[in-house]
Amino acid sequence: MTTPAGIASILQEHRVFPPPADLASRLGGAVVGSMEDLRAMHRRALDDPEGFWGGLAREHLHWFTPFSKVLEWSCPDARWFVGGTTNACFNCVDRHVEAGHGDEVAILWEGEPVGAGGPEVRRLTYGDLQRETSRLANALASLGVRTGDVVTIYMGMVPEVVIAMLACARLGAAHSVIFGGFSAPAIVDRVNDAGSRVILTCDGAWRRGSVVPLKAHVDEACRSLPEVGQVIVLRRCGNEVSTTAGRDLDWHALVASQPDHRPCVPMDSEATLFLLYTSGSTGKPKGIVHSTAGYGLHVAFTARATFNLRPDRGQVFWCTADVGWITGHSYVVYGILPNRVPCLIYEGAPNFTREDRFWEIVARHRVTHFYTAPTAIRAFMKWGDAHPARHDLSSLMVLGSVGEPINPEAWMWYRERIGGGRCPIVDTFWQTETGGHVITPLPCATPTVPGSCTLPIPGIDAAVVDESGRELPPGRGGLLVIRRPWPGMLRGVRGDRQRFIDTYWSRVPGMYVAGDAARRDERGYFWILGRIDDVINVSGHRLGTAEVESALVAHEAVVEAAVVGMPHEIKGTGIAAFVTLGPGASPSEALKSNLREHVAREIGAIAKPDMIRFTGALPKTRSGKIMRRLLRDVAAGRESAQDVTTLEDFSVLSRLRESEEA
Repeated sequence: MTTPAGIASILQEHRVFPPPADLASRLGGAVVGSMEDLRAMHRRALDDPEGFWGGLAREHLHWFTPFSKVLEWSCPDARWFVGGTTNACFNCVDRHVEAGHGDEVAILWEGEPVGAGGPEVRRLTYGDLQRETSRLANALASLGVRTGDVVTIYMGMVPEVVIAMLACARLGAAHSVIFGGFSAPAIVDRVNDAGSRVILTCDGAWRRGSVVPLKAHVDEACRSLPEVGQVIVLRRCGNEVSTTAGRDLDWHALVASQPDHRPCVPMDSEATLFLLYTSGSTGKPKGIVHSTAGYGLHVAFTARATFNLRPDRGQVFWCTADVGWITGHSYVVYGILPNRVPCLIYEGAPNFTREDRFWEIVARHRVTHFYTAPTAIRAFMKWGDAHPARHDLSSLMVLGSVGEPINPEAWMWYRERIGGGRCPIVDTFWQTETGGHVITPLPCATPTVPGSCTLPIPGIDAAVVDESGRELPPGRGGLLVIRRPWPGMLRGVRGDRQRFIDTYWSRVPGMYVAGDAARRDERGYFWILGRIDDVINVSGHRLGTAEVESALVAHEAVVEAAVVGMPHEIKGTGIAAFVTLGPGASPSEALKSNLREHVAREIGAIAKPDMIRFTGALPKTRSGKIMRRLLRDVAAGRESAQDVTTLEDFSVLSRLRESEEA
């Protein structure tokens, strides 16, 4: 995966930003305070992994029964904290109540609609969560849900979706959360695979001032789901819904009569906490299995370390992700609540009622930690600097990026326009399969570089290797792998052992293969070059799509770009670029030529796009990830047979097909 001499394997980035000198004091103390401390912690974790993870497990989790052994490992199968019993709901809620913190705010929620008196705001304490999760757990038990069952949750971003997840954990049932933007066929696939008999949903969900009819989607799905016995419906939007007698139950009526106490079930450390489905290249979703203790520890530890979370320091954490995705699972619910820092949840879209809604929320609730995706950051850039400038964002202390590599210029805009130059950016690399962060800066310790996710978090043995598993020297692109087990790792793909092995463990024996191409620089920092499938072989030279995209976005006219490979008669594979322009820039042949030359200057002539298409929008999933596999079909001029159930706006694809080629 190397490029020839003289051609940069990624943009040459020389800007380095040390942690602000006063950050630790503003955050109420540093969790990890220096690079020396970070290196020592990392060495300790690699020298004595069982001592390291065992100590963290005792610190971060409550144990009904102590574990007798930290790890049993027979690749690719891990059993962490053997013999121990714990409960995720207890770690998130009950232990705080028992410690006297029941009246403290756990969840700060804001709805999308804005009335005459402003938006709807709710504050739920740990005591509230204990009572409400107990009531719902009792209701589920009354319907026959037992330990080990899988309950499907298909809801909007209301507090009850968190209550539903925690109630399942309280009861010992696994949950399968389906993002509320998915259609009926996607629900059918996931419910069938999970074997769920109970679905929790809402009448609807607010999105850009309109109601997404969630219950109607469930009704349509249930026509193909005869095994579903009950659908519990939360009234949120007041939209008209149909009711199927004997199946549909009103949430409030069902829960109101239930006792507000139910003990948390002690669960084996390896008991399944949840399934989360991630789309595969074959179109069949993969049901990723995560465990109770290992996952719970990993996300609680990484949330604390990555964001420097400290209770009783006035912090307010806001992760903008929906809980239908792993980011919401890990850094809205299971990583944040155990650290006893209030978590803000917003129901709707970032541009409703105006394009400054996010900054209005930050200012109104004095948010200290803000965690969002590069796609959103590029949208903010496109909307203009005036929106954040009109709000007081001085409460912000730490900014985070998640979901895909962030272009250096978007990184700089985020730092300057949102963080005011005073907030470190933690550019986090991880996946649904890893459970939580695996490579990330720590805000009080790591000097940051625009576009780099920097260093592995302590306990993670990440490396860049060739196909034989040999670690590559700095500057050489290769496969990103993790060479040792970690607690948050996936435990399998539900019902498909071979897919689990083939996808993650067969390419380099003995190592977890992330599916991303990466390189390390002379500092040892990691740079994610894109998915392995997105590394383009141009005339025998391998180029990462992320580096070409970064070069394009560095141009003053461009706010977003997606690059894919396309068939080319001479080169074998050419470079196709789909480009979204910023305010004041207009599509033209001259601009296309200018962009090609700009990329040549930034990377080399070999990286010049063979085709550039200007587009007002890119095809994205509902979590904001660009669907490059669809763009490959567009660039090749072929009809797509890909799974498009996660596509947010289907009209984008048709407009791209109609656009003029370069």
